[in-house]
Amino acid sequence: MTIQIPFDNSYAELPERFYARLDPTPVAEPALIALNDALARDLGLDADALKSPAGVQVLAGNMVPPGADPLAQAYAGHQFGGWSPQLGDGRAILLGEVISANGLRHDIQLKGSGRTPFSRMGDGRAWLGPVIREYIVSEAMHALGIPTTRALAAVATGETVLRETPLPGAVLTRVASSHIRVGTFQYFAARQDKDALKELTDHVIARHYPDAGTALEMLERVIAAQARLVAQWMGVGFIHGVMNTDNTHIAGETIDYGPCAFMDRYHPETVYSSIDQFGRYAYARQPEIAVWNLAQLATALLPLIDEDQDRAIEMATEAVHRFPGLYSEAWLAVFRPKLGLTTAEPGDAQLIETLLSRMSALGADFTNTFRGLADGSARGRFADPDGFDAWAADWRARMGRETADEAVRIETMRRANPAVIPRNHRVEEAISAAVAGDFGPFRALMGALVRPWDDPSGEGVRFTRPPEPGQEVRQTFCGT
Repeated sequence: MTIQIPFDNSYAELPERFYARLDPTPVAEPALIALNDALARDLGLDADALKSPAGVQVLAGNMVPPGADPLAQAYAGHQFGGWSPQLGDGRAILLGEVISANGLRHDIQLKGSGRTPFSRMGDGRAWLGPVIREYIVSEAMHALGIPTTRALAAVATGETVLRETPLPGAVLTRVASSHIRVGTFQYFAARQDKDALKELTDHVIARHYPDAGTALEMLERVIAAQARLVAQWMGVGFIHGVMNTDNTHIAGETIDYGPCAFMDRYHPETVYSSIDQFGRYAYARQPEIAVWNLAQLATALLPLIDEDQDRAIEMATEAVHRFPGLYSEAWLAVFRPKLGLTTAEPGDAQLIETLLSRMSALGADFTNTFRGLADGSARGRFADPDGFDAWAADWRARMGRETADEAVRIETMRRANPAVIPRNHRVEEAISAAVAGDFGPFRALMGALVRPWDDPSGEGVRFTRPPEPGQEVRQTFCGT
């Protein structure tokens, strides 16, 4: 059986210094773990065919379908502030691109598909845990309406991956509007390859920002997209964990889910990533890190912004300096509805910040406190409910100046505050069971995450509960 995927590849038409062409490395005994039927349909793919033995061979990297043009992309990046002039896809291969029924272009990439020229000392493989984590969290983010890469499929390889211990291997089929990063621009800027920078910029403008006519206008669009994205992360308590420039998507999608996590109890300095020893990418620092990353993009684009370097620096700096205002506007647009506010007043930011401060001081759960504003249970989320009462008096006074009726305000809160998120202990529970060969917890969690705004019933209620003391996950790991 031949698997038909309507590839329409554009990145492969760029010069060969943008990538390395190679096929995925076959695996021993591929077995399908999960296929995202809805996403397959959106992409115009035959889900039943992808579930067939031939389809699983494609999703594992054992068979390259007609029309594919497999390649590993080159890029550089700042990792925890340290410069790496060459990174690239060390364990991922882009099979090709498809255009969905809505006219949007999507990459189809295999992650964990073997060594590439960019692997450095790595084995090019992924173990099952990070594949399950990325599948769960990326699809949860999509259900929450947050721009993200998607998970099309997960396949077990039948092989062992060596990390600290032998672990079962897996391959994730990832879908994105592209896999172009800030680090892609840095790669060519570091080599002073102005021609490649220009070709890359033209490609990104045509693909992501067709209303941008210049490199500066593209930079401005990227800055605005990142401001919106990070504000949405903050609104659900999401911590990316590795906001390196090579993990900063040029179209404002969440990409590269490594040691990511959602907060349980709120604290602005929360860090889960085991490799973020100094809290560089803590929850509250994500906006300033976004600015730092965007400044690196601006620096890479200087030769295209203006031939006069001083003038180029001035223009790029002005663009980057707009981020705080754009982010503040986006942050308020996210958090006002969480409080049931449908209008704007100057004191709204202070009202929100005061609530967050009380939540931090009194150990309140982030997700359940905001969800509880709609049903009256928020007070009980605080170790000292009196601390909530003092704030709630101001909140109710502010709500009293709203023009919308109470039913509209409550529905606004319910649609802005999810009941279900991929809590860390539930993700770890799914991973542990999967490693033991039981994918039931993974499927149950995925079933709850598809409808994050609905109050689950029956057994599903457990997905709304914070961890008990013995269940709390304090560290998450990258998996490479």
